[in-house]
Amino acid sequence: MKGKSPYIGVFIAVSLLLAVAASGCISTGTKEKVLVVGTSADFPPFEYKNASNGQITGFDISLIKLIAKKMGYDKVEVKDMDFDSLIPALQTGKVDVVIAGMTITQEREKVVDFSIPYWEADQAVLVRKDSGIKVSSVDDLKGKKIGVEKGTTGAIYVKKHLGNSSTIKEYPTYVAATEALLNGQVDAVVLDSPVAKMFSKKYSVEIVYTIKTGEHYGIAVKKGNKKLLDGINNALKGIMNSPEWNKLVEEYFGS
Repeated sequence: MKGKSPYIGVFIAVSLLLAVAASGCISTGTKEKVLVVGTSADFPPFEYKNASNGQITGFDISLIKLIAKKMGYDKVEVKDMDFDSLIPALQTGKVDVVIAGMTITQEREKVVDFSIPYWEADQAVLVRKDSGIKVSSVDDLKGKKIGVEKGTTGAIYVKKHLGNSSTIKEYPTYVAATEALLNGQVDAVVLDSPVAKMFSKKYSVEIVYTIKTGEHYGIAVKKGNKKLLDGINNALKGIMNSPEWNKLVEEYFGS
């Protein structure tokens, strides 16, 4: 080694380092910041699959993308799953947040943390247009076959108030429950009022009664993830009642 320039070793080391970095084997500090979002894409206009391209879209999806952008994320990755799989996916780290028209409840707050509320809804009773069924109170549903989506507040409400007097059938999605209604497998479906309104425009069904539950939707994060929750809340506060918010409401609700 005697007589060799001391800079040759440094030059070789630097060259190797640059080559490895170029090959992608080490981080160069340009990795994308991705927010992984869990949803259940059967809940129009909040989340649903675009009929033309199969992409998941909707009010919630546009909202979370807007929130992510304000928080400095480069990309939003959306994962679709059954509604009752969303909280377990959040708890196990498969997703970072859940936005799926999810009602803030005391039971859910025991296992996840929620953002500030961003939407209010009630429960609606949906029947076939040719059924002749009239409902003026919850008691009118006694003795009937009722379809619900598993894990939803509608399912919880029906089980609590009609579990001993009606046949309750649970389905993985609201679409499946509504198809069962159209096929005559159930007499009525109980679901969130904004979605019921959308379904009444799309299918041969109608809303015959609204159960005033005053529910509030929130964005869920893993229990204890205060940093992420604070970021979401700060972004959400800046968006709600802004021109951006009004544009989203107009796009998906028409008013």
